[in-house]
Formats: sequence, C-alpha cells, structure tokens
Amino acid sequence: MLLSEAWQKYKSDKRIEGYSSLTLKTYGYQYDLLMRYLGDANMEEITTDNLKQYLGEAAEYLKPSSLGHRVRFVKSLFRWTHEEGFILKNPASKLKEPKIGKSVPRFLTKHEIEHLRESCQTSRENALFEFFYSTGCRIGEVAKLNRDDIDFAGNSVIVHGKGDREREVYFNVRCSIWLKRYLDERKDENPCLFATERNPIKRMSIDSLRYVVKQISNRADIKKSIHPHQLRHSYATHMIDNGAPLEVIQSLLGHEKSETTRIYAQLSGKLRYDLYTKYF
Repeated sequence: MLLSEAWQKYKSDKRIEGYSSLTLKTYGYQYDLLMRYLGDANMEEITTDNLKQYLGEAAEYLKPSSLGHRVRFVKSLFRWTHEEGFILKNPASKLKEPKIGKSVPRFLTKHEIEHLRESCQTSRENALFEFFYSTGCRIGEVAKLNRDDIDFAGNSVIVHGKGDREREVYFNVRCSIWLKRYLDERKDENPCLFATERNPIKRMSIDSLRYVVKQISNRADIKKSIHPHQLRHSYATHMIDNGAPLEVIQSLLGHEKSETTRIYAQLSGKLRYDLYTKYF
C-alpha cells in the first residue's frame, strides 16, 4: 500500500471515529510534510531508520512540543496501518516523543479581565468576550454554535467538544444580556451564533474569532499575548479561586482525564495562600 492510499483510508477511519475537522486538518499538514520527505513510498518499504532520519532533521529546528505533534502523527498513522493488516511490521512502534517540561497555562487576573471587558466597543465584541470567559469553551466549540443552540431560559448551551462529545455549559447574566442585545441587532437570517459583519454574512471562522479577541486585547493595552484559550484558562483558574471542586471544573471544561484539570490547581495562588493561612 502506498503512503497516499494509507492516508486516505486512515483519514476516513478517523472521521468516522469522530475526529474534528480541525484535528484532521492538522494531521493533513503533518501528512504533507511526511509525503514531501519520503515521497509516495510503499508503506512496507519504509523503515524505522527512515522515520528517525525524518524526525531527526525536524528536531534541529522544531520546539519539543511541535516535534511531539509530528511524532504522534507518525506513530498513529503507522500503528493504524499495522493494526488494519496493511503492513506486517510497524516501523514507528519504537519511536519516542521528546521530553517536554510541564508548562503552566497562562491566565488573566480579574483586573485584566475587567480591562478587556471595558475595551469591547460593539455588542458583538461584548457578547463574544463574555461567552468565551463565562463558558470556558474552546474556540472550535464556539465557532460551530448556532443561535438555536442557546437556551436563554436556563442560560445554557450544548456544545460538541473533542471527539464530538456533547456537554452542557452555562453562561452568566452579563453574557446573556450581551448575547440577546447582539442577536437582536442582527438583521440577517444566518443561523450561526457569531457572524461576520461584511456582506455576505457568514459564520465567523476560528481565525476571525481569534482576531476579534486580539483587537480587544490591543485596545486594553495589556502587555500579554491574549488569545481565546487564555480566557478558558482564566475561567478555570477563577473557578478554583472561588472554591469549585476539580471534578466540577473537569466536567464543565470537557476534560476526559482529571490530570488535565489538576494543572489549574497549580495556577491558583489565592487558593494556595488561603489554605496556607488556614493550616499554618
């Protein structure tokens, strides 16, 4: 089986398994790089040394985290090809990911959140900012939402997270007010929750959502690189500061593993200080 054939079958399988279009797009980029290096080689003829040489050259200019993504894709593709019986031996089975030091997610203080809030200039900006911050949603989850998904009676919405897993998230009164105001101002019939402002009206892409948050942060003059995922980190950290149990935050964030959520406990300086003064 040729590399190109394996990729097409692999991609189809992963789509059936529920992989998001964003994940498949990222994998497609990794496939293009592998194809450029190896050519459309016969999968049976690709050796462990071929793959190590490919990854070794990439290691000279990639950060460990980026190299890790590349290794994971290669291992996943060849493991699938082997398990499906298309190759007799898996040349990627002994490849190892680079060691990466644990990085603590960056979050915003409540003062910085207020500065960003004050820097919003339109109903759309206010609605978008409050939705990100009060729900803790991933940017890909927000991009897929429609107006009809919003339950204003319960201030909640069902989102489709990683692996197309559904979960219910909630937003506060401030977010509800801005969402209603923004949607009332819209004159278009597009079903999407957040729309572009230029004609023809379209659903805002992930890049356009990220751009709006960047515009807000530039006005706030906060000396940090602000992106939507930081609002998710801030949401989780502020909930821990307010005493929310980790298992509740895990459920709201849609984390499959509790270890992913535990990192936010490291961020909470206020909680650590409160416990220190309580017990020491």
